[in-house]
Amino acid sequence: MSFLDAIILAIIEGLTEFLPISSTGHMIIASTLMGNASDDFVKLFTVVIQFGAILSVVLVYFQKFIQSFRFYLLLAAAFVPTGIIGLLAKKHIDALLENVAVVAWMLLIGGIVLLFVDKFFAANETQTEEKPLDFKTAIIIGTVQSLAMVPGVSRSAATIIGGLSQKLTRKAAAEFSFFLAVPTMAAATLKSMYDEKELLLQSSGHEWLLLLVGNAVAFVVAYLAIKSFISFLQKKGFRAFGWYRIALGAALLILMAMGVELQMAG
Repeated sequence: MSFLDAIILAIIEGLTEFLPISSTGHMIIASTLMGNASDDFVKLFTVVIQFGAILSVVLVYFQKFIQSFRFYLLLAAAFVPTGIIGLLAKKHIDALLENVAVVAWMLLIGGIVLLFVDKFFAANETQTEEKPLDFKTAIIIGTVQSLAMVPGVSRSAATIIGGLSQKLTRKAAAEFSFFLAVPTMAAATLKSMYDEKELLLQSSGHEWLLLLVGNAVAFVVAYLAIKSFISFLQKKGFRAFGWYRIALGAALLILMAMGVELQMAG
């Protein structure tokens, strides 16, 4: 894995992790096109650099993370459904991560859904007061988040739509999606690092440097993406993301229909 590969993947992680376009799907596509998707270190790299993205959330919303203990209880309540389902379905999830066709179809279907989200939840934006986040809402959002274990669905899209379904505004739903990303991504990253601890311990100095650079790049790009996303979402909504997902998903399906090899090696 070269430094250029590492920087490209880190930029993709930072850009896509908090946007409703599926970071996992984009990472699978990118590493497949680079020809290193089956490399064990590359697989680990794409997970470990999530730490950089996590830190960007904490920095942008630092005041929220020191505001109250109830904030952490809400995050815990939202995380529990995903944690349980993730542990029970890990083998099936890992199998899906090796299938670009699944990514393509989920991007396409999710894109169609996003085209109608703004209209369907338009009433949320006319509320005179923001609905307070309670534990029932947090649990529902966390349960919906578990759908994002299927690559291409998008954790951000699932959690934001889950929030909108509970009468949150686009801004409030997106921000809680960011907050929930911290325990969710931290748990997934630490679990992967534990599972691949031998690979980590055997990594060369070059590979450790790649991880450091990847996290730094992901942090900076994610920070900028988060700051821009809320403003864009409030002004434009989800349709642009929907069309992007549809175009990318359709392009992948067309390439596969033409016989272009995009399937990941095992």
